[in-house]
Amino acid sequence: MVPRIVKRTPTKCIRDCRRIGSRGHCRPRRSPIKGCVPSSASSVLASINKSLRRIFKFFSKLARITTSNSSLCKKGFKIPSKLSDENEEATAAAPRRLASTCKVLAFEDVSALPSLDSPSKKTIFLDLDETLIHSKSDPPPEKFDFIVRPTINGERLNFYVLKRPGVDKFLQAISERFEVVIFTAGLKEYASLILDRLDPTGAMVSHRLYRDSCREMEGKFVKDLSGMGRDLKRVVIVDDNPNAYGFQPENALPIAPFIDDLKDVELGKLIKFFEECEEFDGMREAVRLYSLLEGEDHRKLLL
Repeated sequence: MVPRIVKRTPTKCIRDCRRIGSRGHCRPRRSPIKGCVPSSASSVLASINKSLRRIFKFFSKLARITTSNSSLCKKGFKIPSKLSDENEEATAAAPRRLASTCKVLAFEDVSALPSLDSPSKKTIFLDLDETLIHSKSDPPPEKFDFIVRPTINGERLNFYVLKRPGVDKFLQAISERFEVVIFTAGLKEYASLILDRLDPTGAMVSHRLYRDSCREMEGKFVKDLSGMGRDLKRVVIVDDNPNAYGFQPENALPIAPFIDDLKDVELGKLIKFFEECEEFDGMREAVRLYSLLEGEDHRKLLL
């Protein structure tokens, strides 16, 4: 008697593995059949899982970041939905959400600023590009004050720098009574050369912070002042980019971007502000009053 030959159809899981096998791995289902995933794919998945655990462990150490949603929206800063504190449960999960929305650029390696000689001294964080200067690469523009030639990624570049009107007087005036910290999103190789020209003796600028001290969120560099070792009530940041001060908008003095207007008077206005703000114990109150006065002046111009 001839034995009966029965043609068996591979199970669905095996067919899936064969079909996906050309891609290098098989995606296990929620209830995978044991032995369905090829050994090579298992090792790949195990490696991926191990990497993910390491990434999660790293980001779980990050501190929570809280901010004012309404203020940021007014400044044009897009709030990542996963960072909003709409309820207590969302707040408790902040470190986990941060892992998927915020990339830290060597921030754990950045120490807080050294202690102030005088605890009563206030601190000014100043942006560089479009706040104190404007720079342009080749071809050279019609107007510029000096050239810096940084080497970036092995390539030597030319940057033609135009100083904002009054920048020398501004730095001299505020450095006499305040701690001045340049906080730029520019690369150190580039920005340090410009600061060497603005403050050749180092007498006006107390500290310099570069891109590696920023946080990157959705492709934007954000300057978080909370880890600098300074009382935020006695701190102000001057920047032309609202995204930069997204974590502390109540400490920010917005300034119009500078390109090449040699009649610009923004820094002169700031000198007057910093002369008068010493009457306030907290910088936030002074900033709030200045913003109200600036808004009133703009309304008068429109009338």
